[in-house]
Parts: sequence; structure tokens; C-alpha cells
Amino acid sequence: TVYGDADVVFLQETAASFGAAAKAGPLGASYHVVSPASLDPKRDQNSLVLLSRARFPDAARVSELSDDVLAALGKAPVAAGDLLAIVAFDASNRPYVFASFHGDTNGLATLPVTDALLAHLAAHGLGDHKLVFGLDANTYAVPRDGYQAAAPYQAHIVEKGLASQYGDAPDIDVKRFSTFNARTYLQPQLNKAVAFADRYTDINVDRNPKDFVLFTKRDFQLVSTNRDNTGGKKYVDDMMFPTLKFPSDHAVTSATLRLVHR
Repeated sequence: TVYGDADVVFLQETAASFGAAAKAGPLGASYHVVSPASLDPKRDQNSLVLLSRARFPDAARVSELSDDVLAALGKAPVAAGDLLAIVAFDASNRPYVFASFHGDTNGLATLPVTDALLAHLAAHGLGDHKLVFGLDANTYAVPRDGYQAAAPYQAHIVEKGLASQYGDAPDIDVKRFSTFNARTYLQPQLNKAVAFADRYTDINVDRNPKDFVLFTKRDFQLVSTNRDNTGGKKYVDDMMFPTLKFPSDHAVTSATLRLVHR
């Protein structure tokens, strides 16, 4: 497949049946398909982590932290299956924490969940583990009341010692969008419909930098990053999606990281 050489894949909003099908199919031959214990088969918006069997050979050493992280979270809008956080060890016995998260529509849980994860790692002797966190943060390009803006989130994670696919600076280009879609008039909520001519200006158009790959700056160097809304590792800026060839309403966000030995 196009991304078959990836060591780790973070998925969000997957159906419960997807995990089972992936494990039983060709994907399961190459990857450990890790699902949360709180998998929700009705809502079908579950976060998964796929670990390369070549890089992370021992599935018995994969353990989940999700419920422990969420127990200290408070009243943030997080549903069952939204967060998966795990510990894993690579073939060289190096310890990692991988997390996959689906934020609420307004992105209001994204920052609290990030902080809760970091606090849990620090409090339970996992602060030295190498962290990579892939998330649909549901952050927005333009700040407005009741929504999590992308730029303040980037500044926050940098302050916490993390970097993202945007780099390790607090400022980012908020026009590196990972979504571009809108409702047509062929659906019942006409108050949310957008005319094609208004696709660049209407507030109901979802054209935002919503997706992040976070990592501990001390452990990784960002080599390259990419967005893909075609399925061919290419991003077309003015193309709305999903399309008939690309079924997701979020672009694939990828990052190549190099380990920093310490």
C-alpha cells in the first residue's frame, strides 16, 4: 500500500468492525492493530494505533494507559474510544508511548487531553519514554469563542517540550489545512449548506489545520512532513474532499522522524 512502509499509523473515527477486519487481513500481517479497551461498537468513532511488526515485534509488551489518563481528566468532552494511549518497545528494547486521539467538534478536549497524557507520564515514571501522539485535534485556523484555535495549541505543546509536524516553534502556518469540505443543499440542515461560489469564505466551510503529529523534542528530529488528500502522497490545495478516490474528510498527515540518541 501507499503507506505500507510506515512504522506507526494513527487512526481516528474508525468503526469497531474495522479493527477486527484489519487484524484478520493483510494489514494484520504487517502491523499489530491495537484498539482501545473502551472500544465503542455503536458510535463507531474509535482511535487505533498500528505498530509495524518489524519495528515492534513483541505484542505481549504492548500495554494500554488510556483509562488511567482519562481518569484524571475531569469534565472534558471525551467519549468512549476517542483516546488510545499505549506503551510499546521496539526491537532494540527502547520504550515508547504512542497515543491516538479524536477531538470533539470544537476541539475543546484537545488541550486538556494532551496535558492529562503528559501529566500521567510524568507521575508514573514514564517521562523518559519516547512519545509520539497522532491526533485529529479539531483545531481551527481562525480563533473564535468556543473553539480551540490551532496556533495557541501549537504554542502550548512547544511550551510543554513537544514539537509537531509544524516544527518546534510556537508559531505555525495556519493555512496548511488538513480539511476542506462543506455541506451541500442536498441534506436536511439547510442552515449549514454552502453554495459552491462561497466555498472559500463561508464560515460553515471546514477548511482548517485540524491534524497534528506530536513528539518529544528531546527524542526526535523532524526530517520531513507531508499532507495527502489524493491517496498518492500529494495535496491539492484548492480541492475539496472527500472525493470518489479519497474517502476521508481529513488529509493524511505524515511525518518522518529521526531518533535522537541520548
